[in-house]
Amino acid sequence: MKFLRDLLDKQKPLFEKGGKLESLYYAFEAGETFMFSPKHTTGIKGAQVKDAIDLKRMMITVVIAMIPCLLFGIYNTGHQHFLATGGTTGLWEDFGDKTWVGVKLVLPIIIVAYAAGGIVEAIFAVIRKHPINEGFLVTGMLIPLVVPATTPLWQVALATVFAVVIAKEVFGGTGMNILNVAMTARAFLYFAYPAQISGDQVWTYLGDRTPVDGFSGATALAVVYNAGVDGTQSAVEALNLHNVEALNQSLFNFTNMFMGWIPGSIGETSTLMALVGALILIGTGVGSWKIIVSGFAGAYIMGFVMNLLAVNEYMALPPQYHWVMGGLAFGIVFMATDPVSASQTETGKWIYGLLIGILTVIIRVTNPAYPEGIMLAVLFMNVFAPLIDYYIVKANKTRRLQRATV
Repeated sequence: MKFLRDLLDKQKPLFEKGGKLESLYYAFEAGETFMFSPKHTTGIKGAQVKDAIDLKRMMITVVIAMIPCLLFGIYNTGHQHFLATGGTTGLWEDFGDKTWVGVKLVLPIIIVAYAAGGIVEAIFAVIRKHPINEGFLVTGMLIPLVVPATTPLWQVALATVFAVVIAKEVFGGTGMNILNVAMTARAFLYFAYPAQISGDQVWTYLGDRTPVDGFSGATALAVVYNAGVDGTQSAVEALNLHNVEALNQSLFNFTNMFMGWIPGSIGETSTLMALVGALILIGTGVGSWKIIVSGFAGAYIMGFVMNLLAVNEYMALPPQYHWVMGGLAFGIVFMATDPVSASQTETGKWIYGLLIGILTVIIRVTNPAYPEGIMLAVLFMNVFAPLIDYYIVKANKTRRLQRATV
């Protein structure tokens, strides 16, 4: 490390004011601060507030919280491939081969997302003459985790560039965005290239072997929707019986869906891993437990209301199943808690999370065009978060004025 530090110190004068590469200073500074702590010191005298948490440490904490989802997603990608192509069906059989299949598919997506987004960040930093912030450390990991493992790399790059530019940089950069950047990337792919990110033939068959006879790559949400349409069996029965003839086991039973052994986007299948990430975020104070708890509560409450009004099997689905299907858990833990685009007031966080959970279930059950409701629910509430905070603050000011004495 000393060699690298000496090399950077030797090259630094070229990028400083008056150097030949002065215009690229902030690109150099980004690389330097990524590898080493900056030597910034305050010139202010007197008492100061010190805190161990800065932007870089906060972003790294979120990345660490996502690692369980990432590692599980890598292995599950390989496992789903083996299921779809007639390989071993045991969870831990052929561990090395399954992991290698997952690495070959997931790692390029991560590299492309970080490279595409990093280039955009560097360009805007040079143009605007400001340091590159560490916010993209999280976004660059989130985007791969919310897309299927078979998403073409050029689509990943295009969606990343679109999201960073449109959802972030046009608003002023890190800390100024209204919409969650990673969810914007997923929304872009969903509307621009729906065949690659949704449907009945995604995530499982990877193209190098003939799919096993009778195997369907339908997601749990698609299975439940189809049960609601034909009405020949309950939604739970449809889930439990899906692919049983092909695999001799139930793919979509509740335990499998909670653990994550199902088709889905790379990082969102395992509710358990998302909850592990939630514990890390809550324990470090980076994520709001109020948003997480109210988000899950909102989904359960709306699922219960749908049960009371049920006119089809989808509406009759037990509320707890909404927690383990699709990306609800991942979206609530890592997207809804985004400190920039979420509600900022303490009361507002309860309302914000509750409405995300409620809207997710409403969109899933009532609109078959959008089977994964968490995407639209988060983006919709991102837009309304400032309005929620406005009225919370206004109500608080009104109460305090009423108590004030002249």
